Amino acid sequence: MPEQIRRRVIVHGSVQGVFFRDSTRERARAHGVAGWVRNRGDGAVEAVLEGPLDAVDRVARFLETGPRQARVERVEVQDEEPEGLSGFSIR
Repeated sequence: MPEQIRRRVIVHGSVQGVFFRDSTRERARAHGVAGWVRNRGDGAVEAVLEGPLDAVDRVARFLETGPRQARVERVEVQDEEPEGLSGFSIR
């Protein structure tokens, strides 16, 4: 089993109300990445991604642009210790 990593990604810009969370969930599930995504009160979208490095990287790259309707201005990425999450949810 490949080594599991965890990344917290915060996406700033016009990213709420444009299917960002649902698109993230679909992409994560397609790549076998666990975690969650949520809207933050400051207008950003926050996601936690856990899984193999290559799969987490693919989903994190998607978050740099998001769905077609989104306008991503800035992305913050922080590596964290994996917690062994399973499944992917919208919070």
